Amino acid sequence: MSKTRANLLLLFAAALWGLGNVAQKTVLAHLDALSAVGLRCLIGGLLVLPFVLIERRLPAGPGHFSSLARVGVLFAISITLQQLCYLGATVTNASFLVSTATVMTPLAAWLLIGERPTASLAIAAGLTVLGALLLSGGIAGLSGGDLTAILSAACYALWMVELGRHMQAHARPFTAAATQFLGAAAFALPLGALQGNLSLAGTFAAGPELAVLGVFSTAIAFGIQIAAQRFTPASHAAVIVSAESVFGALGAAIFLGERNSPAGALGAAIILGAILSVAMSNRTPQARVPLLAGPIPFDAAPAFAAVPAAWAGDRPAPDSSPVEEYDGPCR
Repeated sequence: MSKTRANLLLLFAAALWGLGNVAQKTVLAHLDALSAVGLRCLIGGLLVLPFVLIERRLPAGPGHFSSLARVGVLFAISITLQQLCYLGATVTNASFLVSTATVMTPLAAWLLIGERPTASLAIAAGLTVLGALLLSGGIAGLSGGDLTAILSAACYALWMVELGRHMQAHARPFTAAATQFLGAAAFALPLGALQGNLSLAGTFAAGPELAVLGVFSTAIAFGIQIAAQRFTPASHAAVIVSAESVFGALGAAIFLGERNSPAGALGAAIILGAILSVAMSNRTPQARVPLLAGPIPFDAAPAFAAVPAAWAGDRPAPDSSPVEEYDGPCR
């Protein structure tokens, strides 16, 4: 898959999330937040689970299960906080505030894995924030739901970095998707049964919303993101999926009657422009390293510089022809 195609798939996933935000709000008329999260993730996990069989023969590799556990835990926390924020935030505001993960993800990637953002990406992220501020009408008077959305965005930023690192090192997108969906369901459903209003009647009443959330916003959208992040950096992915705020505001206007000012419309245009500029970019915000035959173990990378000095005696001289350069992530 090319990087451009991966970026466009992420944009499609953002549309599914944004329009699905309406269902995240309306489902709360029938179910509590924890029950809603658990049921949507259960649906998504069951839909993805059969595809795990395709990957069963692939080698797991060292650190696979610990990496998968980190991804699953961060996902469960992030999606639960996002659902909780709709208890006190409008769809438009929640969509904007969750999209602030755009700015948090490049910072998290820089601090955690040394992925330095390019200048164009930093400008696009800044424009995205500016557009989102115009779209939401400012950040004055943030409610408890708004603050929960910001916390969710911070967790999503950490999750996106971990997911990108996991996919580049281990692949297995269906296994990752099923694990995080079913893990989130196992976390949220018992809490919903004990603390919420989980019931068979409420589940049937919320059937349309759960179908939208489970099938489109969970199984398809997150499945697309997991597969696409093998081919694009986490910082690029964060900017692209922030288009969720635009589609969320559009869905809120169509289905819930939420209206935006002319400034909000300008903000939406700025966000789309910034996102499309990143989606069509072929520059990768990572250092270039020599491409050697075979996979490069993470702990071997620092030894590359010492290799020429190790040749001595009657060993043949190394080939002086130019080496091919690799633009992808170093792991």
